[in-house]
Amino acid sequence: MSAIEHIPEFSRPIDNGLLRFLTCGSVDDGKSTLIGRLLYDTKAILADTLHAIEKTSLRRGLEAVDLSLLTDGLQAEREQGITIDVAYRYFSTGRRKYIIADAPGHEQYTRNMVTAASTADLAIILIDARKGVLTQTRRHSCLAHLMGIPHLVVAVNKMDLVGYDQTVFERICGEYLAFARQLGIGDVRFVPLSALKGDMLVDRGDNLSWYPGPTLIEILQSAPAAHSGCDERFRFPVQYVCRPRKADDPALHDYRGFMGRVESGEIAVGDEVLVLPSERRSLIKGIHVGGKPQPRAIAEQSVTLLLDDEIDVSRGDMIVRAGDQESARVTRRIEAMLCWLGDRPLDAQRKYLIRQTTRETRALLDGIGQRLDINTLQEHPADGLAMNDIARVAFKLAQPLVVDSYTENRATGAFIVIDESTNNTVGAGMIL
Repeated sequence: MSAIEHIPEFSRPIDNGLLRFLTCGSVDDGKSTLIGRLLYDTKAILADTLHAIEKTSLRRGLEAVDLSLLTDGLQAEREQGITIDVAYRYFSTGRRKYIIADAPGHEQYTRNMVTAASTADLAIILIDARKGVLTQTRRHSCLAHLMGIPHLVVAVNKMDLVGYDQTVFERICGEYLAFARQLGIGDVRFVPLSALKGDMLVDRGDNLSWYPGPTLIEILQSAPAAHSGCDERFRFPVQYVCRPRKADDPALHDYRGFMGRVESGEIAVGDEVLVLPSERRSLIKGIHVGGKPQPRAIAEQSVTLLLDDEIDVSRGDMIVRAGDQESARVTRRIEAMLCWLGDRPLDAQRKYLIRQTTRETRALLDGIGQRLDINTLQEHPADGLAMNDIARVAFKLAQPLVVDSYTENRATGAFIVIDESTNNTVGAGMIL
């Protein structure tokens, strides 16, 4: 079977909701140019912005507009010709809206890529057709897989520099597939393109007629959005307890509501729910969205829930559907894959704050397991963590958390580590 024949359809049905996607690859693979071309060809660039980058391109002596300037916004990046920080851009087509994260390619900016990948529904892995699959290609794929991004698109860029050779594309696809099987990546698609020339991004162009698959924008338009699958368990972290006053008598309250964001699943009026960690039960008496009653609430909606009983519920509590209490763990100890973000190394003797959904608790390191070498995918013993290190760790918690594994629920399975003395975020974790 040829690599072109191994271009599967995404396993889930089309959902034209918001798509958050990430671009990553080695230095000079053309990430910023690809995003610039997408914005340019979908006519998502304002006239004054286009005029500004045209002037900058002319000042640099370039014959064509340098579309990478649309994302390489930091002055340091423009001077070095690389991407350092995560650049976010927004655009829309007739079928859906998009949020793009342009992640840095350098190993020393692993923490930036982890930040960008944490909310992405799809990742575009760029490969330079002249160089093939590199160490950084494997590293970025490993990080995308580790961060739970469900869909990968391998974009073989700069096909114009290899004469649009089909055999080059076939060879790269075969090499990547072998690596993907080793890592356990299942949902991956391939597309040849030239971000500089615009072939196979929005328009097909005239140079890749041997490729039968969809363009990159067609893949993005048909990719499943977050929460488009079935059987998600309902998770509602309480963010705020509200008690609006009656207009005719300010001394009295209309109701006691619990405000927050539905992280997954859905709930309807009349459903029985459980409040964790207290395990108190009640029924959903009402659901308000923007002050208006609604019959149901779905994932990613910010809502106010009204319960049938006057029970003690506070910020940080988790409301789940009755019967799901066994799937949601209430625990004072968590094991996780932790990416260390701080300039100062992880100190095993210090107490840190862990923030997971809307709950915060003090925590103490309870052990460091294996550190992952993201270049070789090998694990090594570790007694500490420095910036950009990723390792398996355990924390003991002062207060219980209601958690899911990160593979089951990215919202309730993720947390950040905060340095109490500086209030800086120094770690990002994925619960096992």
